[in-house]
Amino acid sequence: MAAAATAEVPEVLQECGCKGIRTCLICEGRRHCDPPWQLSPQKTHRFLYCLDTGWAVGAEDSDFEGWAFPFPGVTLIEDFVTREEEAEMVRLMDRDPWKLSQSGRRKQDYGPKVNFRKQKLKMGDFRGLPSFSREVVQRMGLYPGLEGFQPVEQCNLDYSPERGSAIDPHLDDAWLWGERLVSLNLLSPTVVSMCREAPGSLLLSSAPAAGPEAYADCLIAPSRSVLCQEVEVAIPVPCRSLLVLAGAARHQWTHAIHRRHIEARRVCATFRELSAEFCPGGRQQEVGHELLQIALSFQGRPV
Repeated sequence: MAAAATAEVPEVLQECGCKGIRTCLICEGRRHCDPPWQLSPQKTHRFLYCLDTGWAVGAEDSDFEGWAFPFPGVTLIEDFVTREEEAEMVRLMDRDPWKLSQSGRRKQDYGPKVNFRKQKLKMGDFRGLPSFSREVVQRMGLYPGLEGFQPVEQCNLDYSPERGSAIDPHLDDAWLWGERLVSLNLLSPTVVSMCREAPGSLLLSSAPAAGPEAYADCLIAPSRSVLCQEVEVAIPVPCRSLLVLAGAARHQWTHAIHRRHIEARRVCATFRELSAEFCPGGRQQEVGHELLQIALSFQGRPV
């Protein structure tokens, strides 16, 4: 039976790009082991990000149902692209090869070659963002909070339930990449899970019912608290929506995609801008200027 099941798996799903402790369904099947994150303690308290209020609200039937705390730095723009635009973008992505990546993902990189540990970069074969992203990038600048956004790197990630795709909790580099992380979610909805490993507590108030004007009183005298390290905030991300992380959501809270939240093929295009060090007035402004010129030529192929 096992041999027959293996024979039915497409060849691409028999390949694995995992390294170190990271695993996917493919290498777990070979090793007959459980994924490492199943062995780690789960966060005790689940909160759900509310788009209407910008607060994280305690999950139903939990110890903190009805309680909430402000969760700044998240912008979600629904229906950022049409179904037709989505289909065309994915079709053009699939014309180029996808490279195997860790935890069951595949990727396409459009950006410089970077050694974040040594803080060094090379242009390498970087020739810019792909041509099909030009209109998407122009559209971003029309929305509040994305004025002046000039991406210098694009990373496409392909997630599949058959591969057990996921991405571990992490903070994106802040030496090269700037304030805003922008991700376009295609083909299926997902959930971005946010955690904070800092010591200390979060102060909770009664969950607001509507917009900012309705929860002003909630900011007075928080009544409960919860340890930061025990909290996970789930951000539901619909299909064809644009998610922007900035401020505390960018620098203080790690973000992850859990395997259980990949129920169908998902493609994500993440765009990153330059940090202040590479912008005008920064120590490496000339390098930043060159990177931007290349990136915004929109003549790139995956590197």
